[in-house]
Amino acid sequence: MTTGFNLLRSRLEGEHRRLLEEVKQLEDNARPGEERREGSPFGKREEEATETMELEKRLSLEKQLRSQLAKVEHALSKFDDGTYGLCDGCGKPIDPARLEALPQAALCLKCKEQQAKNAKGV
Repeated sequence: MTTGFNLLRSRLEGEHRRLLEEVKQLEDNARPGEERREGSPFGKREEEATETMELEKRLSLEKQLRSQLAKVEHALSKFDDGTYGLCDGCGKPIDPARLEALPQAALCLKCKEQQAKNAKGV
């Protein structure tokens, strides 16, 4: 394994730790508060709406973090099986500049562009 790949693996491992910690913090902060606002006849409804909005934001953020975590874990598993740096789509080497910018990249630019076109239905 080249020194460049060692640095990329180290970056991925650091990112993995960071993402796990962020997910843990979100889960720890998800405990609902027992405080209720008083004074407004609509206080309970307002509070429920706010709690719902906060829950939706937290779940969206958690989904995004878990998606990023899955990509990082996939890249780390590719290191373990010796396929890191190869495109999951075509099997060709991924441009080193792309890996430098996005170490968890699983597709070369050509395959990523095709994936984006397919997702748009073009």
